[in-house]
Amino acid sequence: MRWLRRRVRASEFSFVALAILVGMAAGLATVVIGSLARLLQHVLFGLPADVRLSGAPGLTPAQLLILPVGGAILALFGWAVRARRRALVDAVEANALHGGRMNAADSAVIAGQTMLSNGFGASVGLEAAYAQIGALFGSLGGRWLSLRRSDMRILVGAGAGAAIAAAFGAPIAGAFYAFEIVIGAYTPAAIAPVAAASLAGAQVAQRLGVVPYIVHVQPGPAIHTFGYIVYGGLAAICALYGIALMRAVAAVEAQARGWLAGWARPALGGVLLIPIAAWSPQVLSAGHSALHIDMMTALPIAFIAAVLVAKSLASIVSLGFGFRGGLFFASLFLGTLIGHLYADALAWIVGVPILDPANAALVGMAALAVAVVGGPFTMAMLVLEATGNFSLTGAVLAASLVSSTMVRELFGYSFSTWRLHLRGETIKSARDVGWTKALTAGRMMRRGTARAPASISIAELRRRFPLGATSRVVLVDDADRYAGIVATAVAFAEGVDPDAPAAALAHATADMLSPEMDLGAVMKAFDAAQSDELAVLDPAGQVLGIVTETYVHRRYAEELDKAQRDLFGEA
Repeated sequence: MRWLRRRVRASEFSFVALAILVGMAAGLATVVIGSLARLLQHVLFGLPADVRLSGAPGLTPAQLLILPVGGAILALFGWAVRARRRALVDAVEANALHGGRMNAADSAVIAGQTMLSNGFGASVGLEAAYAQIGALFGSLGGRWLSLRRSDMRILVGAGAGAAIAAAFGAPIAGAFYAFEIVIGAYTPAAIAPVAAASLAGAQVAQRLGVVPYIVHVQPGPAIHTFGYIVYGGLAAICALYGIALMRAVAAVEAQARGWLAGWARPALGGVLLIPIAAWSPQVLSAGHSALHIDMMTALPIAFIAAVLVAKSLASIVSLGFGFRGGLFFASLFLGTLIGHLYADALAWIVGVPILDPANAALVGMAALAVAVVGGPFTMAMLVLEATGNFSLTGAVLAASLVSSTMVRELFGYSFSTWRLHLRGETIKSARDVGWTKALTAGRMMRRGTARAPASISIAELRRRFPLGATSRVVLVDDADRYAGIVATAVAFAEGVDPDAPAAALAHATADMLSPEMDLGAVMKAFDAAQSDELAVLDPAGQVLGIVTETYVHRRYAEELDKAQRDLFGEA
């Protein structure tokens, strides 16, 4: 083990080989999770072997009752794991805050809840489970070999990207998913392992006969300058729709949490899904078959608009009322509907077709997915691998950048980081900021600081602490609580009354730090206090140590430089 650990840490070839193993495991896990969820759907809803839930012709009242029953079973599952009351950590949060360290039990809970939600027909996808388990394999491999923080984060991204590559049959898109969504940067050190893992994951799924999610469509007509301009309007619509969708999910979730107990929310959500699913099963599950049907069949514009509204409502209800999953595939499906409607609306307004409906559907698919999930290059590569149409990919990339820019300007978050923001976190991407959280006042403080009672005179302070003995003295009251800091140079200055109390020279009497304050909070505290040093106090107000502003800035510069070297593989 020691030899293997040294080998992986020192050799890029060995690290790439480890990433390939992680990618293969992630691909296999993706196949297993998808198969189990589909098996559950086929058993519960009595579907033929070649039909998926969203492609079913219709559901009977008895089949519709499976939705609230599934919500109740999901609530029971949540009760069974109720001991894990802390927030579950996903791959994005793990890489942003915890250096890639993930908990196997957390990941099992997330995967189990996602499979139950999808298997019982809720309008959620399985991508969250795929990425979670794939990332877990990377994290476990890194912990098993005691790898560096930067290597752990790369392996977590490689595992998640391999899982997405396996699900969509798109290794390039999987690699960019890892870079943009899970790692948070394109880094030279990560290119080879992430790409190798994504290829391995996609190959495992392909060899096991898994049919990729996205339909492979015939290349449409070439897109020229005017088309780019028109598709920019579609991207803007998708960005606004994505923001509205994310805010609606958050609003419904907040209201449901306020009105209902946790165990009741999924069951009631299942009840609310019944009338929507009774209109059309296309709103259920992730929507794979529905996407194929709606892209390959000439449908009335009114029906497409109705599916768009119904699927949006179903996704909002499912996520808002406690079903576990994500909006990844839902955003792809909804984007195709918006693109189709956009092309038809332009043709109706102008009187002649302006955009190819299939091209518009794919551009809308990518633009809305970028608004919700993030990752403009991820979605552009997904379309490229699905179509092989470089002209269309250029328009998709342009629309994705428009959508991404608008969302970041008007909203600031993707769906995953928005949900973390609602929970109190401040991250906007998977970029590693965990080191700033780990560098706390308690870790940076200097213990054993000189102390004196606040009631002594300045003359006595001079006697106890002559010049050169210490640069500062912490004053404490009769109960040994913090009362301020005195600089010894100030105590020996000319014109100071030696008979005055030492407390008269104290500064930062109302400004202090707690040991758990992270680097960002400490730097803000120094800016507010306008002091060169601050005391670190326990909850009782007693002094634990001293932190100086100079040392804080030096530690920040050191850690920032280390993070930059890790980013470019120079560690």
